[in-house]
Amino acid sequence: MTKGYHDKSRQLLRISGRDRQSFLQGLVTNDVERLSEGPIYAALLSAQGKYLFDFFLAADGEAILLDVAAARAPALAQRLSMYRLRADVQIEADDRPVWRGIGDAPAAAFADPRHEAMGWRLYGVASVEDLPDDYFEVLRVEHTIPEPELVENETYILEAGFERLNGVDFRKGCYVGQEITARMKHKTELKKGLRRVDVQGNAAFGAAITTGGKPAGTLFTVANSQGLAHLRFDRAQGEMQAEGATLRLS
Repeated sequence: MTKGYHDKSRQLLRISGRDRQSFLQGLVTNDVERLSEGPIYAALLSAQGKYLFDFFLAADGEAILLDVAAARAPALAQRLSMYRLRADVQIEADDRPVWRGIGDAPAAAFADPRHEAMGWRLYGVASVEDLPDDYFEVLRVEHTIPEPELVENETYILEAGFERLNGVDFRKGCYVGQEITARMKHKTELKKGLRRVDVQGNAAFGAAITTGGKPAGTLFTVANSQGLAHLRFDRAQGEMQAEGATLRLS
């Protein structure tokens, strides 16, 4: 059985022009040359290696489609335009709807490259049975997949699990923020990161987490008594508190 819904929180950008692939290859965290094998997940970082945008990329004939949060699409288009310089690249909105679903994927759909549990994505119109538009929220928490947990100009993608989510390639050439990301991969041990926690009680999105009265991190999305939290690993032990909730590592 195939079920899905029109994800109105997403917007497509169409990147066309002779230099579209080399243009994106020098900017994003994943290997754009792999688009011949299928869509990929990637991010655009600041020069300091911090998260700015995350998105899916898919080949579309003589163009590349970029699937991003709708609220962030204008800012991303503007940011990409800053890098365009003399490259033969055009950046414009694409009105095709983004569909998400589960079950047998319709023709032209593709598996979410982050994790098999996240179903399929389709750019166009799908004829499927209705799926609640919050269906993937529980799965996202269960598999520690960040979305609103990615904080602009603050998150480091390796702390957010991008390597596990197939969102970064360490063998490709340079891209914006690559030096910092590579150093975190090869020369340091991560001391903070996104983890799943068991949550008993109530706490708001963004609540501060403490342990023994000391700051330990931030609690983000909670679903079915599990939550995603950005934690200091040296303090993420035993019981932790966030407003009226008690937390433990799952």
